[in-house]
Amino acid sequence: MTVEAFAPAKVNLTLHVTGQRPDGYHTLDSLVIFVDAGDRLSFDAAETLSLTVTGPRADGVPGDARNLVWKAADLLGPGRGAAIVLEKHLPAAAGIGGGSSDAAAALRGLARLWEVDLPEAAELLALGADVPACLKPRPLRMQGVGETILPGPEMPAMALVLINPGVEVSTPAVFKALDRKDNPAMPTPPGWASAAVMAHWLGRQRNDLEPPALAQAPVIGAVLAALDDTPGCLLARMSGSGATCFGIYETNEDATAATDALRRARPDWWVQAAVPVSM
Repeated sequence: MTVEAFAPAKVNLTLHVTGQRPDGYHTLDSLVIFVDAGDRLSFDAAETLSLTVTGPRADGVPGDARNLVWKAADLLGPGRGAAIVLEKHLPAAAGIGGGSSDAAAALRGLARLWEVDLPEAAELLALGADVPACLKPRPLRMQGVGETILPGPEMPAMALVLINPGVEVSTPAVFKALDRKDNPAMPTPPGWASAAVMAHWLGRQRNDLEPPALAQAPVIGAVLAALDDTPGCLLARMSGSGATCFGIYETNEDATAATDALRRARPDWWVQAAVPVSM
């Protein structure tokens, strides 16, 4: 039996850095959604564990114990075997949770293959702060260092455009460069009647990592400006620690038109239209 799993991209609509613990980890308050752009995994029974990485974004992605997919398998079933194929479509180190979502998808797929229960969210922090949020993709509010997962509001109909300009941004360097680390938390998301109303509310919130990431990779500013210039863009913002940015649109038609125009203008960028998903 072959088991398949989808690893959707994670988009931080907001990301408020609210503090830093004595152990150095930062506390966050973030509104998160997942979209239908992502990686795909398949799992087959085998005596030993193996990982094959394929797809258009496979270059540079390790196929051994360095990969979070492998680490997730070891956490879920130490000593168990499976033949795993990871088909990479998302850029790496891009602020959209590619590795974390891959690890969470591996946990979901292997739990079915091996007929075992999924771990508790707190156990998954060993794999990374974003993995608990990625385990059950749906709109959510992520707090603390990633261990506190609260239901998010019902999202209005909308479409997004994701852009990665092909530069990697160092997450530790971005956090280190923050001007302050005790910023105000996010107010409770109220739910919205339309994408335009939501974008207006989001515009009063923040991604506190955007300014230091922009200083590290000025091309992020060009990406945000390019999104802002497309017809129908309601909000342009960076996701996570960058360098991927997103634009929000009312309709799929607006997002598709923007994607086509941006791909023509910047063929060196990764540009992808997407819509939110829940799993």
